[in-house]
Amino acid sequence: MRTGVDLRSYVGSVPLPNPVLTASGTAGHGAELAAYVDLASLGAIVVKSLSPHPWPGNAAPRVHETPAGMLNSVGLQGPGVAAWLARELPALNDRGARVVASIWGRSVGEYEQAAGMLAGAPGVVAVEVNVSCPNVEDRGRIFAHSAHATAQVVSGSAACGLPLWVKLSPNVPDIVDIAGAALDAGAETLVLVNTVLGMAIDVKRRTYRLGSGPGGGGLSGPAIRPVAVRAVHDCRRAFPYAGIVGVGGVTRGVDAVEMMLAGADAVEVGTATFRDPRAPARVLAGLARWCRLHDVSDVRRLVGAVHGAPASAPPVESGPPVMGPAPVPRAGPPPPQQQWAPAPPPPPERPLPDPARPQPRMPPPPVGRPARPGGERG
Repeated sequence: MRTGVDLRSYVGSVPLPNPVLTASGTAGHGAELAAYVDLASLGAIVVKSLSPHPWPGNAAPRVHETPAGMLNSVGLQGPGVAAWLARELPALNDRGARVVASIWGRSVGEYEQAAGMLAGAPGVVAVEVNVSCPNVEDRGRIFAHSAHATAQVVSGSAACGLPLWVKLSPNVPDIVDIAGAALDAGAETLVLVNTVLGMAIDVKRRTYRLGSGPGGGGLSGPAIRPVAVRAVHDCRRAFPYAGIVGVGGVTRGVDAVEMMLAGADAVEVGTATFRDPRAPARVLAGLARWCRLHDVSDVRRLVGAVHGAPASAPPVESGPPVMGPAPVPRAGPPPPQQQWAPAPPPPPERPLPDPARPQPRMPPPPVGRPARPGGERG
């Protein structure tokens, strides 16, 4: 049994010291978890979604516990990008955290504005584009429910000049279709998945438990982990060279292993932090322990292994773990796109994706669904 485990990972073109991150909306806007976890020890901190301007969020109550998770209708409350850059980001930088800034908007223009404000932000290694928001220019339909609208948002968000991660909704008939549109528009990483639409009713008072009323809320936690695993699995099979982050119900190291076997390069830990603020560190320790017990010396060998052959990451030079935000230069273009094959011979090792190389184009976009205010969040 080996005693050392190489935890270094890549998410798209972004090198990380390990594959465990926080999830947007669950770890605050800045260094709120610093009293419990060494922020520099995690792969990255994904902050709560930010819009170009301050936003008050939804009415209380905003959170309701469920048997296997929680419902929330926080409504993306936030200080806006400018205030976050001035008040919150410095504390994250001081603690050596690698930062993924999450953005949202009510129009393509607002996404573009928020992304542009993040250009050159110190310590920010990527921008996560939360497309689970109502589009005021399209009768309030959720961006993430339309391949065309998702592609528009991703294209607009390129104003940040940073690697784009797009966080997709599971509340669609075919998430692979939406993912293909996002990749084709310039995203290099898929974050799978956002919350599942849900509702809770107080049977004694005969009223809604959340302040959003008939809008309901977003279900997160262990209850949605199988949904996230399926989304990761299907998108990895469709897009072998895309970056993928799995999120949804990761509470233990073995949950991270499952996500990675399905095809995730990394995982985000979210709802578990409400019960235990040390949850991300515990998941990381559990992942390393599982690898030692199962004789896995390099965590990247887990990625996509359920498909018949692991999608191994590019080689990393020997030495200390990669801690800085700068991506590793690519030696050249990746080999042609390949599909998963369960039988030998296995596909070649998966190199860093080349943002200049388009992903496979997908079928025409489906018609978006009507929005449900407060149903999803970042």
